Amino acid sequence: MEEIGKVLESSPDSILIEVRDEKVFERNKKGFQIGKYLEISEGNLNKVVAVIQNIKSNSADNGSELKFFIQTQPIGYIENDEFHRGSTLIPSPTEPAYMVDEETIKLIYNSNKDFNFPFGKLVQNKSIDFKIDANKLFGKHVALVGSTGSGKSCTVAKILQDAVGINTQKNKNTAKQKNAHIIIFDIHSEYKSAFSLKKEEKFNLNTLDVDTLKLPYWLMSSEELETLFIEGNENNHHNQVSQFKKAVILNKEKHNPSLKDKVNYDTPVFFDIKEVFNYIQNINSLTIFTEGGKTYFATLDETKIESNPDRLWEVLNFEESTGNSKHEKLGVKVSKAGGFNGEFDRFISRLETKLSDKRLNFILNPQKKGGSFYKTEDFGDILKQFLGYLDKANVTIIDLSGIPFEVLSITVSLISRLVFDFAFHYSKIKHLKDEQNDIPFMIVCEEAHNYIPKTGGVEYKASKKSIERIAKEGRKYGLSLMVVSQRPSEVSETIFSQCNNFISLRLTNVNDQNYVKALMPENSNAIADILPNLGSGECLIVGDAALIPSVVKLDMPDPQPKSQSVKFQDEWQKDWKELSFDNIIKRWKKEDVEKEEDKK
Repeated sequence: MEEIGKVLESSPDSILIEVRDEKVFERNKKGFQIGKYLEISEGNLNKVVAVIQNIKSNSADNGSELKFFIQTQPIGYIENDEFHRGSTLIPSPTEPAYMVDEETIKLIYNSNKDFNFPFGKLVQNKSIDFKIDANKLFGKHVALVGSTGSGKSCTVAKILQDAVGINTQKNKNTAKQKNAHIIIFDIHSEYKSAFSLKKEEKFNLNTLDVDTLKLPYWLMSSEELETLFIEGNENNHHNQVSQFKKAVILNKEKHNPSLKDKVNYDTPVFFDIKEVFNYIQNINSLTIFTEGGKTYFATLDETKIESNPDRLWEVLNFEESTGNSKHEKLGVKVSKAGGFNGEFDRFISRLETKLSDKRLNFILNPQKKGGSFYKTEDFGDILKQFLGYLDKANVTIIDLSGIPFEVLSITVSLISRLVFDFAFHYSKIKHLKDEQNDIPFMIVCEEAHNYIPKTGGVEYKASKKSIERIAKEGRKYGLSLMVVSQRPSEVSETIFSQCNNFISLRLTNVNDQNYVKALMPENSNAIADILPNLGSGECLIVGDAALIPSVVKLDMPDPQPKSQSVKFQDEWQKDWKELSFDNIIKRWKKEDVEKEEDKK
């Protein structure tokens, strides 16, 4: 092995090497590239492995020849024929440096048996299979970023296909199903095709969209309910929250009498939102009248009590109000004075608009096949649909493409919170037996900047809170995240700061490049400079799952997600195409286009 130079300066994060002479530099120029590795003697038969950060040259004192200097960063060392990460061994000045040969490269990537999950090929040496520690990849949160067109969706699909045993449209686990559990928030409806195999492959894919997803409102937390129904910037916001909370709790007690003493605002049991609407409407039209020299409260039934606010709730009910100005049953004229006097008019209008919005049926009016409503006793079946337990599916795709934007955050929040609570309670049951959670889940947040942004209004509060909770606490209960985004600088910092693994494809935006570099471990700074120059499908992987920071190219997934860009010029050069506007408009209006086509 040829010596290429000697150490001039050495520190835990930087080693400066002077190349012997210009001839040596020319012979090894191909290996002197940013991101490639050098091997440096440590003096005790050990070898330090360093990554090249930059190369510079200047003229010798006599000006006759150039001198070359290579700035490197130590990333690990080889001891007893095994590679170890870290920079605990630092070479002294004058120690010799060498090019890393193929045998050393293989030793680096194959010496640790925990790193056995195939993850493509090394870009700098395509004969080397790059392998990672899958337990550390899937068990610790992953950030996967890349600009549009960099191959982000294909990379996600390939990683997940390998995890569940899909390769070249075949299911490797046809004989016996494995215990993988992956939930994908698919905001552009891309991933269904990547996990759809022929029937004989026996791979069950669980897909839920706005038409098949059942997400009853009564499972929402107090925060999610208030996000959906209450405007935070109205003057009487506090009154709306107070009365809505009372109405929800009372209605939960009405429909769940066996749990009356255990029900609170957040208890996931059935209540009737239409009755709550009636309740708020009755409060808004609460009447008072005088009779026999006394003042009474009343709604629109026969009940009347003296106008003592502490007894006010005795006369309120969940029946629909007629809104008459004369109390027909009592036969007296009434006045709103002393009640809420119409201050909930806007609140009632908003509730009415939400309840009549058919786009929100999957939340506000979900029904079972027989037409009946989901009740408290159906909680298990509702939960099973997200977890893949209705049809034993390793992969569940939540297609968010048809979800109205105003409830996107709530949808993500509610599903992720339910999955977290499931993982929490299952883990606690296992802990009582001195066992660990044996049904771990991974949630994949595709295009995460759309619902867990760094900044944003109250509309993102619910989803940020749920996903950030998983980021901070999920791993303890067998729940991990893969956060995918083309704009990492716009994603919640709290979530990215909890990621132990980073997979970055090409990033062209300078802000995103700098943001990702700042998040990466310090020993990755040099190699991270390659981010804007990565080819399609090439990625930099850094973190606990990778033995050392490496640039890798993954194979294309098969089948592929539907993420390919439309080839504009190719399509524009074809002959004019006629199309059916009727079908487009029918689908727009939620009419069943397929049935209409079948009739023809």
